[in-house]
Amino acid sequence: MRFTQPRDLVPAGVLTAVVVHLAFRLFYGDLVPLPTLAGVTLLVLAIAETALGFALRARIRRTTPGRVVQALSAARAVALAKASSLLGAIMLGAWLGVLAYVLPESGQVEAAKSDVPSAVIGAVCAAALIGAALWLESCCRTPDDPNDQRRDGAR
Repeated sequence: MRFTQPRDLVPAGVLTAVVVHLAFRLFYGDLVPLPTLAGVTLLVLAIAETALGFALRARIRRTTPGRVVQALSAARAVALAKASSLLGAIMLGAWLGVLAYVLPESGQVEAAKSDVPSAVIGAVCAAALIGAALWLESCCRTPDDPNDQRRDGAR
């Protein structure tokens, strides 16, 4: 398994941004106004994953007393982080696609002007989720063991 790189997330975000932008160009007049705080759910997930990352990191590095992290728990946290980073990339692309449509239209269309804050908040919250997910994934790395390096060098 390899850790998620930002270059792994870019294609999903770009593809989503293009599709959402085209969909908004075609169907914007038929849509209801976007809720201003629609993207805040992503921020809640980001906060939860950040807290989980700090807790796991302390337990893996054994800086706090307590139980050792089981391998399955760490694997589940990594799976959550990978899924969340992909979700964040898709949602960031979606919100940027919305923003790319409503920002130029906000001068002429009142509905587009009221949708700009929704798109900005959504994009910021999606970016926060990507950051938190990458943080959680990095917190699940085991510290380098000097004994493992010696064994690898001896082979």
